[in-house]
Amino acid sequence: MTMRLLPGPRTVDDAFITFRYARNLLAGNGLVYNPGEWVLGTTTPLYALLLSGLGLVSGGADADFPLIALVVNGLFDALTCYILIRFGESLARPRAGTAAALIWAITPMSVSFAIGGMETSLLILLMSATFYFHLKHRSVLAALFAGLSVLTRPDALLFVVLIGVDRLIHWVKKTGSKPNAAEILSFSVPLAIWIMISSTAYGTPVPHSIAAKTSAYILPGDAALIRLLQHFATPFFGQNFFGNWWIGLGIIIFPSLFITGWRHALQDFRHAWPMALYPAFYFSVFTLANPLIFRWYLTPPLPMYFIGIFLGLTDIGRQTRKTWISTAAIAIAFALTVNAWTLRPDHGLDRPAPEMAYIKLENSYHEAASIVAPLLDPGDTIAAGDIGVLGYKTGAHILDTVGLISPQSTQYYPISEEKYVINYAIPSELILIEAPDYIVVLEVYGRETFMKEVNFIAHYALVATIETDIYGTDGMLIFERK
Repeated sequence: MTMRLLPGPRTVDDAFITFRYARNLLAGNGLVYNPGEWVLGTTTPLYALLLSGLGLVSGGADADFPLIALVVNGLFDALTCYILIRFGESLARPRAGTAAALIWAITPMSVSFAIGGMETSLLILLMSATFYFHLKHRSVLAALFAGLSVLTRPDALLFVVLIGVDRLIHWVKKTGSKPNAAEILSFSVPLAIWIMISSTAYGTPVPHSIAAKTSAYILPGDAALIRLLQHFATPFFGQNFFGNWWIGLGIIIFPSLFITGWRHALQDFRHAWPMALYPAFYFSVFTLANPLIFRWYLTPPLPMYFIGIFLGLTDIGRQTRKTWISTAAIAIAFALTVNAWTLRPDHGLDRPAPEMAYIKLENSYHEAASIVAPLLDPGDTIAAGDIGVLGYKTGAHILDTVGLISPQSTQYYPISEEKYVINYAIPSELILIEAPDYIVVLEVYGRETFMKEVNFIAHYALVATIETDIYGTDGMLIFERK
Protein backbone atom coordinates (compact mmCIF):
# COMPACT_ATOMS: atom_id res chain seq x y z
CA MET A 1 0.00 0.00 0.00
CA THR A 2 2.82 2.38 0.92
CA MET A 3 4.51 1.82 -2.43
CA ARG A 4 1.34 3.07 -4.17
CA LEU A 5 0.71 6.08 -1.93
CA LEU A 6 4.34 7.18 -2.15
CA PRO A 7 4.27 8.11 -5.88
CA GLY A 8 0.71 9.39 -5.75
CA PRO A 9 -1.66 9.30 -8.74
CA ARG A 10 -0.01 9.12 -12.16
CA THR A 11 -3.20 8.36 -14.07
CA VAL A 12 -2.97 6.93 -17.59
CA ASP A 13 -5.31 7.95 -20.40
CA ASP A 14 -7.32 4.72 -20.57
CA ALA A 15 -8.20 4.95 -16.88
CA PHE A 16 -9.97 8.26 -17.49
CA ILE A 17 -12.30 6.44 -19.90
CA THR A 18 -13.43 4.18 -17.07
CA PHE A 19 -13.71 7.17 -14.75
CA ARG A 20 -16.04 8.93 -17.20
CA TYR A 21 -18.26 5.83 -17.41
CA ALA A 22 -18.44 5.78 -13.59
CA ARG A 23 -19.11 9.52 -13.39
CA ASN A 24 -21.92 9.38 -15.96
CA LEU A 25 -23.57 6.56 -14.06
CA LEU A 26 -23.54 8.65 -10.88
CA ALA A 27 -24.86 11.66 -12.81
CA GLY A 28 -27.90 9.64 -13.87
CA ASN A 29 -26.83 9.21 -17.51
CA GLY A 30 -26.29 5.48 -17.26
CA LEU A 31 -23.08 3.51 -17.70
CA VAL A 32 -22.14 5.33 -20.90
CA TYR A 33 -19.30 7.47 -22.18
CA ASN A 34 -21.31 10.00 -24.19
CA PRO A 35 -24.72 10.62 -22.58
CA GLY A 36 -27.46 9.27 -24.82
CA GLU A 37 -25.10 6.91 -26.70
CA TRP A 38 -25.39 3.38 -25.35
CA VAL A 39 -22.06 1.96 -26.48
CA LEU A 40 -20.14 -0.54 -24.35
CA GLY A 41 -16.69 0.93 -24.83
CA THR A 42 -15.18 -0.24 -21.55
CA THR A 43 -13.74 -3.73 -21.17
CA THR A 44 -13.92 -3.53 -17.37
CA PRO A 45 -17.57 -3.15 -16.31
CA LEU A 46 -16.96 -4.55 -12.82
CA TYR A 47 -14.23 -1.98 -12.10
CA ALA A 48 -16.40 0.84 -13.48
CA LEU A 49 -19.29 -0.23 -11.25
CA LEU A 50 -16.97 -0.52 -8.26
CA LEU A 51 -15.66 3.01 -8.82
CA SER A 52 -19.23 4.25 -9.13
CA GLY A 53 -20.12 2.69 -5.81
CA LEU A 54 -17.10 4.23 -4.10
CA GLY A 55 -17.80 7.55 -5.79
CA LEU A 56 -21.35 7.48 -4.49
CA VAL A 57 -20.08 7.74 -0.91
CA SER A 58 -17.25 10.19 -1.65
CA GLY A 59 -18.64 13.05 -3.67
CA GLY A 60 -20.97 11.54 -6.24
CA ALA A 61 -20.32 12.61 -9.84
CA ASP A 62 -17.74 15.10 -8.52
CA ALA A 63 -15.73 12.40 -6.74
CA ASP A 64 -11.95 12.34 -7.15
CA PHE A 65 -11.76 9.13 -9.17
CA PRO A 66 -7.96 9.14 -9.67
CA LEU A 67 -7.51 9.25 -5.88
CA ILE A 68 -10.21 6.63 -5.30
CA ALA A 69 -8.56 4.34 -7.82
CA LEU A 70 -5.14 4.84 -6.22
CA VAL A 71 -6.36 3.88 -2.75
CA VAL A 72 -8.49 0.93 -3.77
CA ASN A 73 -5.78 -0.44 -6.08
CA GLY A 74 -3.31 -0.22 -3.22
CA LEU A 75 -5.65 -2.32 -1.08
CA PHE A 76 -6.10 -4.85 -3.92
CA ASP A 77 -2.34 -5.23 -4.34
CA ALA A 78 -1.84 -5.65 -0.59
CA LEU A 79 -4.36 -8.51 -0.63
CA THR A 80 -2.60 -10.02 -3.65
CA CYS A 81 0.68 -10.01 -1.72
CA TYR A 82 -1.03 -11.83 1.15
CA ILE A 83 -2.44 -14.44 -1.24
CA LEU A 84 0.97 -14.99 -2.86
CA ILE A 85 2.46 -15.64 0.58
CA ARG A 86 -0.29 -18.16 1.35
CA PHE A 87 0.15 -19.64 -2.11
CA GLY A 88 3.81 -20.41 -1.41
CA GLU A 89 2.89 -21.94 1.94
CA SER A 90 0.29 -24.15 0.26
CA LEU A 91 2.97 -25.43 -2.13
CA ALA A 92 5.19 -26.20 0.88
CA ARG A 93 7.63 -23.58 -0.36
CA PRO A 94 6.94 -20.49 1.75
CA ARG A 95 10.10 -18.68 0.67
CA ALA A 96 8.93 -18.66 -2.95
CA GLY A 97 5.58 -17.12 -2.02
CA THR A 98 7.15 -14.50 0.23
CA ALA A 99 9.67 -13.54 -2.47
CA ALA A 100 6.93 -13.25 -5.09
CA ALA A 101 4.89 -11.04 -2.76
CA LEU A 102 7.90 -8.87 -2.01
CA ILE A 103 8.60 -8.30 -5.71
CA TRP A 104 4.93 -7.77 -6.52
CA ALA A 105 4.78 -4.99 -3.94
CA ILE A 106 7.47 -2.96 -5.74
CA THR A 107 7.57 -4.10 -9.36
CA PRO A 108 6.84 -1.25 -11.80
CA MET A 109 4.53 -3.60 -13.71
CA SER A 110 2.28 -3.63 -10.66
CA VAL A 111 2.79 -0.15 -9.22
CA SER A 112 2.54 1.80 -12.49
CA PHE A 113 -0.98 0.65 -13.27
CA ALA A 114 -2.18 0.80 -9.68
CA ILE A 115 -1.23 4.47 -9.47
CA GLY A 116 -2.29 4.79 -13.11
CA GLY A 117 -5.91 4.10 -12.14
CA MET A 118 -6.26 0.94 -14.24
CA GLU A 119 -8.25 -2.17 -13.38
CA THR A 120 -5.07 -4.30 -13.39
CA SER A 121 -4.80 -4.56 -9.59
CA LEU A 122 -8.38 -5.85 -9.31
CA LEU A 123 -7.82 -8.36 -12.11
CA ILE A 124 -4.62 -9.72 -10.53
CA LEU A 125 -6.29 -10.00 -7.11
CA LEU A 126 -9.22 -11.95 -8.53
CA MET A 127 -6.90 -14.16 -10.60
CA SER A 128 -4.66 -14.89 -7.60
CA ALA A 129 -7.70 -15.70 -5.47
CA THR A 130 -9.04 -18.03 -8.17
CA PHE A 131 -5.74 -19.91 -8.35
CA TYR A 132 -5.34 -20.05 -4.57
CA PHE A 133 -8.81 -21.43 -3.87
CA HIS A 134 -8.42 -23.90 -6.72
CA LEU A 135 -5.16 -25.07 -5.16
CA LYS A 136 -6.94 -25.47 -1.79
CA HIS A 137 -9.79 -27.47 -3.43
CA ARG A 138 -12.33 -24.78 -2.57
CA SER A 139 -13.98 -24.94 -5.95
CA VAL A 140 -17.04 -22.77 -5.23
CA LEU A 141 -14.94 -19.78 -4.18
CA ALA A 142 -12.56 -20.36 -7.09
CA ALA A 143 -15.52 -20.35 -9.49
CA LEU A 144 -16.93 -17.14 -7.99
CA PHE A 145 -13.65 -15.26 -8.34
CA ALA A 146 -13.18 -16.65 -11.85
CA GLY A 147 -16.54 -15.25 -12.94
CA LEU A 148 -15.79 -11.86 -11.43
CA SER A 149 -12.42 -11.89 -13.21
CA VAL A 150 -14.10 -12.15 -16.61
CA LEU A 151 -16.22 -9.12 -15.73
CA THR A 152 -13.03 -7.24 -14.88
CA ARG A 153 -11.26 -7.90 -18.17
CA PRO A 154 -11.97 -10.30 -21.07
CA ASP A 155 -8.44 -11.75 -21.18
CA ALA A 156 -9.21 -13.35 -17.80
CA LEU A 157 -10.82 -16.07 -19.92
CA LEU A 158 -7.32 -17.42 -20.53
CA PHE A 159 -6.76 -18.58 -16.96
CA VAL A 160 -10.45 -19.38 -16.45
CA VAL A 161 -10.29 -21.83 -19.38
CA LEU A 162 -7.35 -23.63 -17.76
CA ILE A 163 -9.16 -23.91 -14.43
CA GLY A 164 -12.28 -25.10 -16.26
CA VAL A 165 -10.35 -27.82 -18.07
CA ASP A 166 -8.90 -29.08 -14.80
CA ARG A 167 -12.36 -29.19 -13.22
CA LEU A 168 -13.70 -31.07 -16.24
CA ILE A 169 -10.88 -33.61 -15.98
CA HIS A 170 -11.70 -34.02 -12.30
CA TRP A 171 -15.37 -34.74 -13.05
CA VAL A 172 -14.55 -37.22 -15.81
CA LYS A 173 -11.89 -39.11 -13.86
CA LYS A 174 -13.93 -39.50 -10.68
CA THR A 175 -16.39 -42.28 -11.45
CA GLY A 176 -19.90 -41.18 -10.66
CA SER A 177 -18.80 -37.63 -9.91
CA LYS A 178 -21.19 -34.87 -10.95
CA PRO A 179 -20.51 -31.17 -11.50
CA ASN A 180 -21.03 -29.20 -8.34
CA ALA A 181 -24.17 -27.10 -8.84
CA ALA A 182 -22.98 -24.45 -6.37
CA GLU A 183 -19.69 -24.20 -8.27
CA ILE A 184 -21.43 -23.71 -11.62
CA LEU A 185 -23.85 -21.15 -10.21
CA SER A 186 -21.05 -19.20 -8.50
CA PHE A 187 -19.32 -18.78 -11.84
CA SER A 188 -22.31 -18.32 -14.12
CA VAL A 189 -24.75 -16.15 -12.13
CA PRO A 190 -22.64 -12.93 -12.08
CA LEU A 191 -21.90 -13.39 -15.78
CA ALA A 192 -25.52 -14.14 -16.64
CA ILE A 193 -26.72 -11.03 -14.81
CA TRP A 194 -24.24 -8.83 -16.68
CA ILE A 195 -25.02 -10.47 -20.03
CA MET A 196 -28.73 -9.77 -19.59
CA ILE A 197 -28.16 -6.17 -18.50
CA SER A 198 -25.58 -5.36 -21.19
CA SER A 199 -27.53 -7.08 -23.96
CA THR A 200 -30.59 -5.02 -23.05
CA ALA A 201 -28.72 -1.72 -22.66
CA TYR A 202 -26.09 -1.98 -25.40
CA GLY A 203 -27.43 -4.72 -27.66
CA THR A 204 -24.42 -6.95 -26.93
CA PRO A 205 -22.30 -7.98 -23.95
CA VAL A 206 -19.13 -7.79 -26.07
CA PRO A 207 -17.27 -4.47 -25.65
CA HIS A 208 -17.08 -2.53 -28.89
CA SER A 209 -13.52 -1.55 -28.06
CA ILE A 210 -12.28 -5.08 -28.83
CA ALA A 211 -13.28 -4.91 -32.50
CA ALA A 212 -12.20 -1.28 -32.77
CA LYS A 213 -8.64 -1.99 -31.65
CA THR A 214 -8.40 -4.88 -34.08
CA SER A 215 -9.27 -2.77 -37.13
CA ALA A 216 -7.59 0.54 -36.31
CA TYR A 217 -3.99 -0.45 -35.62
CA ILE A 218 -1.43 -1.87 -38.03
CA LEU A 219 1.43 -4.00 -36.71
CA PRO A 220 4.24 -6.23 -38.00
CA GLY A 221 3.35 -9.90 -37.76
CA ASP A 222 5.94 -10.53 -35.07
CA ALA A 223 5.30 -7.41 -32.95
CA ALA A 224 3.62 -9.22 -30.04
CA LEU A 225 6.17 -12.05 -30.10
CA ILE A 226 9.12 -9.69 -29.80
CA ARG A 227 7.49 -7.63 -27.06
CA LEU A 228 6.55 -10.69 -25.02
CA LEU A 229 9.99 -12.27 -25.38
CA GLN A 230 11.55 -9.07 -24.05
CA HIS A 231 9.04 -9.03 -21.21
CA PHE A 232 9.60 -12.62 -20.08
CA ALA A 233 13.36 -12.10 -20.32
CA THR A 234 13.32 -9.11 -17.96
CA PRO A 235 10.92 -9.78 -15.04
CA PHE A 236 13.14 -7.77 -12.67
CA PHE A 237 14.20 -5.04 -15.11
CA GLY A 238 17.80 -6.26 -15.15
CA GLN A 239 18.37 -4.59 -18.53
CA ASN A 240 18.19 -1.20 -16.81
CA PHE A 241 21.34 -2.06 -14.85
CA PHE A 242 23.27 -4.47 -17.09
CA GLY A 243 22.22 -3.18 -20.51
CA ASN A 244 20.27 -4.76 -23.37
CA TRP A 245 22.59 -7.78 -23.59
CA TRP A 246 20.86 -8.97 -20.42
CA ILE A 247 17.70 -9.67 -22.46
CA GLY A 248 19.48 -12.46 -24.35
CA LEU A 249 20.67 -14.03 -21.10
CA GLY A 250 17.37 -13.48 -19.31
CA ILE A 251 15.35 -15.35 -21.93
CA ILE A 252 17.38 -18.43 -20.97
CA ILE A 253 17.74 -17.99 -17.21
CA PHE A 254 14.23 -17.05 -16.10
CA PRO A 255 12.12 -19.47 -18.19
CA SER A 256 14.55 -22.24 -17.14
CA LEU A 257 14.09 -21.41 -13.45
CA PHE A 258 10.34 -21.17 -13.98
CA ILE A 259 10.10 -24.58 -15.68
CA THR A 260 12.36 -26.24 -13.11
CA GLY A 261 10.50 -24.77 -10.17
CA TRP A 262 7.03 -25.66 -11.37
CA ARG A 263 8.11 -29.14 -12.53
CA HIS A 264 9.19 -30.02 -9.03
CA ALA A 265 6.12 -28.42 -7.42
CA LEU A 266 3.76 -30.33 -9.70
CA GLN A 267 5.17 -33.63 -8.50
CA ASP A 268 3.45 -32.96 -5.18
CA PHE A 269 0.56 -30.76 -6.36
CA ARG A 270 -0.55 -32.04 -9.76
CA HIS A 271 -3.78 -30.05 -9.81
CA ALA A 272 -1.67 -26.84 -9.76
CA TRP A 273 -0.87 -27.33 -13.46
CA PRO A 274 -3.18 -24.46 -14.60
CA MET A 275 -1.05 -22.01 -12.61
CA ALA A 276 2.15 -23.45 -14.06
CA LEU A 277 0.82 -23.40 -17.62
CA TYR A 278 -0.85 -19.99 -17.50
CA PRO A 279 2.18 -17.75 -18.34
CA ALA A 280 3.08 -19.91 -21.35
CA PHE A 281 -0.56 -20.08 -22.46
CA TYR A 282 -0.88 -16.31 -22.17
CA PHE A 283 2.33 -15.88 -24.16
CA SER A 284 1.10 -18.21 -26.92
CA VAL A 285 -2.39 -16.71 -27.29
CA PHE A 286 -1.18 -13.11 -27.44
CA THR A 287 1.61 -14.04 -29.84
CA LEU A 288 -0.86 -15.66 -32.23
CA ALA A 289 -3.45 -12.88 -31.90
CA ASN A 290 -0.74 -10.20 -32.27
CA PRO A 291 -2.70 -7.27 -30.84
CA LEU A 292 -1.13 -3.93 -30.03
CA ILE A 293 0.49 -4.75 -26.67
CA PHE A 294 -0.47 -1.99 -24.28
CA ARG A 295 1.76 -2.01 -21.21
CA TRP A 296 -0.94 -3.28 -18.87
CA TYR A 297 -1.39 -6.37 -21.07
CA LEU A 298 2.01 -7.54 -19.84
CA THR A 299 1.12 -7.74 -16.15
CA PRO A 300 -1.27 -10.74 -15.71
CA PRO A 301 1.28 -13.56 -16.23
CA LEU A 302 3.74 -12.09 -13.73
CA PRO A 303 2.49 -13.41 -10.35
CA MET A 304 2.64 -17.05 -11.48
CA TYR A 305 5.86 -16.32 -13.38
CA PHE A 306 7.40 -14.90 -10.20
CA ILE A 307 6.20 -17.91 -8.20
CA GLY A 308 7.79 -20.30 -10.73
CA ILE A 309 11.11 -18.44 -10.81
CA PHE A 310 11.37 -18.37 -7.02
CA LEU A 311 10.29 -22.02 -6.82
CA GLY A 312 13.25 -22.77 -9.06
CA LEU A 313 15.63 -20.74 -6.92
CA THR A 314 14.30 -22.36 -3.74
CA ASP A 315 14.86 -25.82 -5.21
CA ILE A 316 18.43 -24.92 -6.11
CA GLY A 317 19.02 -23.93 -2.50
CA ARG A 318 17.51 -27.20 -1.27
CA GLN A 319 19.43 -29.41 -3.68
CA THR A 320 22.77 -27.76 -2.98
CA ARG A 321 21.99 -27.39 0.73
CA LYS A 322 23.10 -23.81 0.39
CA THR A 323 20.04 -21.72 1.09
CA TRP A 324 22.14 -18.58 0.91
CA ILE A 325 22.16 -18.97 -2.88
CA SER A 326 18.40 -18.50 -3.17
CA THR A 327 18.46 -15.77 -0.52
CA ALA A 328 21.14 -13.87 -2.43
CA ALA A 329 19.28 -14.31 -5.73
CA ILE A 330 16.06 -12.97 -4.19
CA ALA A 331 17.96 -9.99 -2.79
CA ILE A 332 19.46 -9.28 -6.22
CA ALA A 333 16.01 -9.50 -7.85
CA PHE A 334 14.70 -7.03 -5.29
CA ALA A 335 17.62 -4.63 -5.84
CA LEU A 336 17.24 -4.74 -9.62
CA THR A 337 13.51 -4.07 -9.33
CA VAL A 338 14.08 -1.10 -7.00
CA ASN A 339 16.60 0.19 -9.55
CA ALA A 340 13.70 0.55 -12.01
CA TRP A 341 12.35 3.37 -9.81
CA THR A 342 13.49 6.98 -9.88
CA LEU A 343 13.68 9.31 -6.88
CA ARG A 344 12.94 12.43 -8.91
CA PRO A 345 10.67 11.90 -11.95
CA ASP A 346 11.17 14.53 -14.66
CA HIS A 347 7.41 15.09 -14.92
CA GLY A 348 4.34 14.72 -12.74
CA LEU A 349 4.57 14.72 -8.96
CA ASP A 350 8.09 15.18 -7.59
CA ARG A 351 8.00 11.95 -5.62
CA PRO A 352 9.69 8.54 -6.08
CA ALA A 353 7.97 6.51 -8.77
CA PRO A 354 8.68 3.73 -11.28
CA GLU A 355 10.41 5.04 -14.38
CA MET A 356 7.78 3.34 -16.54
CA ALA A 357 4.99 5.36 -14.84
CA TYR A 358 5.27 7.71 -17.80
CA ILE A 359 2.46 10.24 -18.24
CA LYS A 360 3.95 12.93 -20.49
CA LEU A 361 1.31 12.19 -23.13
CA GLU A 362 -1.44 12.53 -20.55
CA ASN A 363 0.06 15.84 -19.38
CA SER A 364 -0.12 17.15 -22.94
CA TYR A 365 -3.78 16.19 -23.13
CA HIS A 366 -4.44 17.93 -19.81
CA GLU A 367 -2.95 21.07 -21.33
CA ALA A 368 -5.02 20.61 -24.48
CA ALA A 369 -8.18 20.19 -22.41
CA SER A 370 -7.49 23.45 -20.59
CA ILE A 371 -7.13 25.22 -23.95
CA VAL A 372 -10.15 23.79 -25.72
CA ALA A 373 -12.64 23.75 -22.80
CA PRO A 374 -13.24 27.55 -22.79
CA LEU A 375 -13.86 27.45 -26.56
CA LEU A 376 -16.64 24.87 -26.40
CA ASP A 377 -20.29 25.65 -26.98
CA PRO A 378 -23.02 23.29 -25.72
CA GLY A 379 -23.28 20.28 -28.02
CA ASP A 380 -19.84 20.71 -29.58
CA THR A 381 -17.93 17.55 -30.50
CA ILE A 382 -14.22 16.94 -30.03
CA ALA A 383 -12.53 14.33 -32.21
CA ALA A 384 -9.46 12.62 -30.77
CA GLY A 385 -7.45 9.43 -31.04
CA ASP A 386 -6.80 9.33 -27.28
CA ILE A 387 -10.02 10.18 -25.51
CA GLY A 388 -9.46 9.58 -21.80
CA VAL A 389 -8.11 12.84 -20.42
CA LEU A 390 -9.93 15.02 -22.95
CA GLY A 391 -13.30 13.46 -22.29
CA TYR A 392 -12.93 13.45 -18.53
CA LYS A 393 -11.59 17.00 -18.22
CA THR A 394 -13.86 18.77 -20.75
CA GLY A 395 -17.06 16.75 -20.35
CA ALA A 396 -17.66 17.36 -24.06
CA HIS A 397 -19.22 15.00 -26.56
CA ILE A 398 -16.34 12.93 -27.96
CA LEU A 399 -15.84 11.40 -31.38
CA ASP A 400 -13.33 8.63 -30.79
CA THR A 401 -11.38 8.20 -34.01
CA VAL A 402 -10.21 4.73 -32.96
CA GLY A 403 -13.83 3.70 -32.41
CA LEU A 404 -13.74 2.47 -28.82
CA ILE A 405 -16.88 4.41 -27.93
CA SER A 406 -17.83 5.68 -31.41
CA PRO A 407 -18.97 2.74 -33.59
CA GLN A 408 -19.31 5.00 -36.63
CA SER A 409 -15.54 5.43 -36.73
CA THR A 410 -14.86 1.78 -37.50
CA GLN A 411 -16.52 2.00 -40.93
CA TYR A 412 -13.60 4.12 -42.14
CA TYR A 413 -11.06 1.35 -41.48
CA PRO A 414 -8.94 -0.25 -42.79
CA ILE A 415 -6.88 2.33 -44.64
CA SER A 416 -3.89 1.76 -46.89
CA GLU A 417 -0.57 1.04 -45.21
CA GLU A 418 1.23 4.01 -46.75
CA LYS A 419 -1.02 6.31 -44.68
CA TYR A 420 0.59 5.07 -41.45
CA VAL A 421 3.64 6.81 -40.03
CA ILE A 422 3.44 4.77 -36.81
CA ASN A 423 0.94 2.04 -35.89
CA TYR A 424 -2.08 4.34 -36.00
CA ALA A 425 -3.48 6.91 -38.43
CA ILE A 426 -6.82 8.74 -38.61
CA PRO A 427 -8.70 8.19 -41.90
CA SER A 428 -9.33 11.37 -43.88
CA GLU A 429 -12.96 10.46 -44.59
CA LEU A 430 -13.68 10.10 -40.87
CA ILE A 431 -12.84 13.76 -40.26
CA LEU A 432 -14.32 15.15 -43.47
CA ILE A 433 -17.64 13.29 -43.20
CA GLU A 434 -18.19 13.33 -39.43
CA ALA A 435 -17.08 17.01 -39.31
CA PRO A 436 -16.29 17.42 -35.58
CA ASP A 437 -16.21 20.94 -34.16
CA TYR A 438 -12.74 20.47 -32.69
CA ILE A 439 -9.90 18.05 -33.30
CA VAL A 440 -7.19 17.39 -30.71
CA VAL A 441 -4.58 15.12 -32.19
CA LEU A 442 -0.92 14.21 -32.28
CA GLU A 443 0.41 15.48 -35.59
CA VAL A 444 1.74 12.04 -36.48
CA TYR A 445 -1.81 10.60 -36.46
CA GLY A 446 -2.88 12.83 -39.35
CA ARG A 447 0.38 13.59 -41.12
CA GLU A 448 -0.34 11.41 -44.15
CA THR A 449 -4.15 11.51 -44.03
CA PHE A 450 -6.60 14.33 -43.32
CA MET A 451 -3.97 17.04 -42.81
CA LYS A 452 -3.09 16.74 -46.50
CA GLU A 453 -6.70 17.12 -47.69
CA VAL A 454 -7.67 20.37 -49.38
CA ASN A 455 -11.18 20.19 -47.90
CA PHE A 456 -9.77 19.86 -44.41
CA ILE A 457 -7.47 22.86 -44.88
CA ALA A 458 -10.43 24.88 -46.16
CA HIS A 459 -12.73 24.05 -43.25
CA TYR A 460 -10.43 23.88 -40.22
CA ALA A 461 -8.07 26.34 -38.56
CA LEU A 462 -5.18 25.49 -36.27
CA VAL A 463 -5.79 27.27 -32.96
CA ALA A 464 -2.99 25.87 -30.78
CA THR A 465 0.08 23.66 -30.83
CA ILE A 466 1.41 21.93 -27.74
CA GLU A 467 5.07 21.00 -27.92
CA THR A 468 5.74 17.25 -27.72
CA ASP A 469 7.71 14.71 -29.72
CA ILE A 470 6.03 11.55 -28.35
CA TYR A 471 5.88 8.82 -31.02
CA GLY A 472 7.94 11.05 -33.29
CA THR A 473 5.11 13.58 -33.58
CA ASP A 474 5.59 17.23 -34.41
CA GLY A 475 3.46 18.48 -31.54
CA MET A 476 -0.12 18.03 -30.38
CA LEU A 477 -2.47 20.07 -32.56
CA ILE A 478 -5.85 21.65 -31.80
CA PHE A 479 -8.04 22.44 -34.80
CA GLU A 480 -11.33 24.34 -34.84
CA ARG A 481 -13.95 24.02 -37.54
CA LYS A 482 -14.40 27.38 -39.27
